[in-house]
Amino acid sequence: MHNYSVKVVELNSTANQDLLGVQIGRLCIFHNVSVITVAGYMNVSKATVYKWFSGRSDISKHLRDKAQAYYRSFPLSQ
Repeated sequence: MHNYSVKVVELNSTANQDLLGVQIGRLCIFHNVSVITVAGYMNVSKATVYKWFSGRSDISKHLRDKAQAYYRSFPLSQ
C-alpha cells in the first residue's frame, strides 16, 4: 500500500463499493498498482483516476468496457 496515502485508502474504503472505479481502486491499492499505471492504460489523467477511486465520479460510458476488462485482469485474490 506504499503507493497510496492514508487519505486515498480511506476515501476508497468509505466510497460506494458498487462503482466500478471504486472497485478498481480497491484492487489497485491491494495489488499496489500505481495511479500512473491505471491512467496510462485508460488514457486519462491521474486526477481522473483518483476521482474514480474515491467515488467522486463514475467511469464514463465510453471507457466502461476497457475499465471492466482491466478489472477482470486482476487475479481473484479478494
